[in-house]
Amino acid sequence: MADWGMRPASVADVEAVAELRAVVMRADLERLGRYDEQRVQQRLRNGFTPAHTWVIEVGGAFAGCVALRPAEDAHWLEHFYLAPHLQGSGIGTAVLRGLLERCDRDGTLVRLDVLQGSPARRLYERHGFVVETEDPVDVFMVREPVVAVADA
Repeated sequence: MADWGMRPASVADVEAVAELRAVVMRADLERLGRYDEQRVQQRLRNGFTPAHTWVIEVGGAFAGCVALRPAEDAHWLEHFYLAPHLQGSGIGTAVLRGLLERCDRDGTLVRLDVLQGSPARRLYERHGFVVETEDPVDVFMVREPVVAVADA
């Protein structure tokens, strides 16, 4: 696995994240007949909240991002994008594992929305997410917190 880390996002990161979102989501959105580069980027800009977002860096360079937004009954895992050349390298799994461990410690339910047919769904299923509802475009998934069993 590459040398990677995470840092808190800032407002200055929004354009890099919007561009990465357009690249990462393009194939799935085209398959669903919903790709519009400007719309994809603007939706990110409209929903970008640096306070709940981390930038993923590999070798000190921007490589992706992830957000964990608190809501009334859960945290929403959002804006989880990793540069295509780094997908499958274990970085996404490590990032997700770290966030879920934090939610488990806090006893927090985690929700997310993934596009129909997205390969990312397999990653989420491997980490305990199950389908809650779905429609022709989106699959809404949820993960109950895992309670650690104390050693006897």
